[in-house]
Amino acid sequence: MSIEVKDLLKVYGTQKAVNNISFTISKGEIVGFLGPNGAGKSTTMKIITGYLLQDAGTAIVCGIDVQQHPLEIKRKIGYLPEANPLYFDMYVREYLSFVAGVHQIKNSKRAIENIIELTGLTVESKKKIGQLSKGYKQRVGLAAALVHDPEVLILDEPTSGLDPNQIVEIRNVIKDQGKNKTVLFSSHILQEVQAICDRVLIINKGELVADDSLSNLRQHTKGNFVKIVFEESISIELLKQISGVTKVMQESNQSWKLATENADAVRKQLMELTLRNNLNIVSLQTEGNNLEEIFRSLTNP
Repeated sequence: MSIEVKDLLKVYGTQKAVNNISFTISKGEIVGFLGPNGAGKSTTMKIITGYLLQDAGTAIVCGIDVQQHPLEIKRKIGYLPEANPLYFDMYVREYLSFVAGVHQIKNSKRAIENIIELTGLTVESKKKIGQLSKGYKQRVGLAAALVHDPEVLILDEPTSGLDPNQIVEIRNVIKDQGKNKTVLFSSHILQEVQAICDRVLIINKGELVADDSLSNLRQHTKGNFVKIVFEESISIELLKQISGVTKVMQESNQSWKLATENADAVRKQLMELTLRNNLNIVSLQTEGNNLEEIFRSLTNP
């Protein structure tokens, strides 16, 4: 296994940011790491990369214990953190040359040119980093993570700030890198995860709530969602009376989403409920079970 995490724990005061999570990732896998803000994704990634010490448990990368050999691990990992740390007064090539020097790369000039072309930085490569758009700054961070040809890539929101065309380009870079590397990346853009990954990890409140392929998750959370919007505000207790509903999710005081395996029966009961309670329906529709719905069902309180 390229990444092995076992019983990882990180505590801040009374809050368990990461609560005894375990997972493994093999070489050649591209795994999406999902969760709400504050769920523990970035904390877990910082521990795996050796930038943060855990309170308990182990993180092993390429057979090496991260806590015991942090410098050796950094040679094997390419890391793009969520807060992309760049030197804005440095030119793009100057910065990548600095990073290559830190990694003691042989023939660094060729490596830098290759990575500039790979990440689409050629046009902007003669500018200072501070002059670049947010999207191109993100590309510089990705180039820095890749320049030493690491075995493992840890990418925290790698497409943040990119326009739709740039997202497709970076998506293709990640997919290509994933053929020979291990890739763990987090994203709030669930369409990106569906396009790149076959497997996802979902974390919520520091705990791992899902670790499976997308196809298995769809089967495990099989069924549909009935979305209903009322003119009036209603209470959740009223909707919980409907049989066949496995979960009730509130989008607003008037808008609700009900998880069920029998959408037709639930729709019929909703119509009856509105008649009994003199309610008015704005819209009523059935939605399929995509990754967004799976994510909401596993992370919504």
